[in-house]
Amino acid sequence: MTVTTKISAVSALSGEALAVLVPEDKTQFAAATAPLKKIFHAPLENLLASGDFTGKKDSVCVVYGTKKMQRLILIGVGKASEVTHERLRRAAASAAKTAQKLKAKSVHIQFPATSLSTEDAAQALTEGANLSLYKFDKYFTYKNEKDRPSKLKEVVLVSSNKADEKDLKKGARNGQIISEGVCFTRDLANAPANEIYPETLAAQAAESGKKYGFNVTVLEKKKIEELGMGGLIGVNAGSASARPPRFIIMEWNGGAEGDKPFVIVGKGITFDSGGISLKPGAGMADMKMDMHGAATVIGTLQTVARLKLPVNVVGLVPTTENMPSGSATRPGDVLRHMNGVTSEVDNTDAEGRLVLADALSYADKYYKPQAVVDLATLTGACVIALGQHATGMMGNNDELKAKLKVAGDRTYERVCELPLYEEYEDQIKSDIADVKNVGGRSAGAITAGLFLKRFVGDWPWVHLDIAGTGMAEREMHYAPKGGTGVGVRMLTDVLRNWKS
Repeated sequence: MTVTTKISAVSALSGEALAVLVPEDKTQFAAATAPLKKIFHAPLENLLASGDFTGKKDSVCVVYGTKKMQRLILIGVGKASEVTHERLRRAAASAAKTAQKLKAKSVHIQFPATSLSTEDAAQALTEGANLSLYKFDKYFTYKNEKDRPSKLKEVVLVSSNKADEKDLKKGARNGQIISEGVCFTRDLANAPANEIYPETLAAQAAESGKKYGFNVTVLEKKKIEELGMGGLIGVNAGSASARPPRFIIMEWNGGAEGDKPFVIVGKGITFDSGGISLKPGAGMADMKMDMHGAATVIGTLQTVARLKLPVNVVGLVPTTENMPSGSATRPGDVLRHMNGVTSEVDNTDAEGRLVLADALSYADKYYKPQAVVDLATLTGACVIALGQHATGMMGNNDELKAKLKVAGDRTYERVCELPLYEEYEDQIKSDIADVKNVGGRSAGAITAGLFLKRFVGDWPWVHLDIAGTGMAEREMHYAPKGGTGVGVRMLTDVLRNWKS
């Protein structure tokens, strides 16, 4: 779906549907609805007189009009003083989903009065509309084309203020690019493991780089072994003959030459059976999404390149399956990582941290970055702690954590900090190696973060555990059930505001 903009009085519009965002405050409610009475006449006046629609947050009401403008979709946004970026996203999502249910191909959204800048508001509306209509439907078949569900094709943001035109277009363009990056990420995360595996994930990254202008290098198994990436090789051991590993390196050089890069690392386990420490069968199909961190990194690089952000960004993705077989790594085995640190594998289902360890070591050796953020669907413990509405955040730098929190609040991809107290390190001490890959049931998300910290160099680092936020159990306002694309909007926001 595309979002376009238009400068026009509402009374001059014609089409299938017009959506208007209405605050519940009496003065603002009257200001938003009064001009509409001249278009929708008695049906709207009767609705307003009934009191059935008051502008309450998230309320929706449809009024039928004339051939010139067939439908009016009223979207309640609550108190005008409380209209935020997120309130606009949800309102636009309601407008788009309602129009699609009505089988409209196009809907106009009247640009609302808000304290936000025109550009920010237009971006939020565009994101909400686009993201709400996402559906991973490539594998559905239909006997007849008429059986295919009707889809909304266009949203038009309309303002009557000519002075809004430039910022309206800019905000819509940015929102379009960012939401397309999120949907690309969702597609990667939702694709079955017989479609997306290390080789094809690398091919998707390479194709995106070629299309949008960032450099992509893919290392194969021999080079990975030469680099000493024992974690990645160890996790891959169970499927090496069928699905060898890949290490994907993506580089966007939008900043000044010589500027240290911002490095993003993503866990790329394209299917996680648990290995020898086999997972229960129930829910295992969802483990095709255990590469969501990798998908987010690829989607973010694509978005950053399309926005041509003036910053140097590197994306690193260690990718493999985690499968049981006669050659698989066993509990009790010891692996040596790229930086020389050894880890005892106490549980083969704690594999994500093993591959991330090598990627963090690679970042330290080859980039000496100004900051590193890694993302991973890492622990069930984080889901138990925070559920599906906040990402677990751990790190060694308060300034970087603060930047991620501000961006997370603005994009509504919120983060919640967990501590990395040294007392927890006792849980991952090994009797036979430098570190053990699990620390027991208590504080599981924290001990995973502390494991990763052993591979972090002398630079700001944050670990984001997206196990809860990356894989949604149910549809929400503008996020589907399944892969959510979490992280792309937050990281893009950080990088848009990054000062080297």
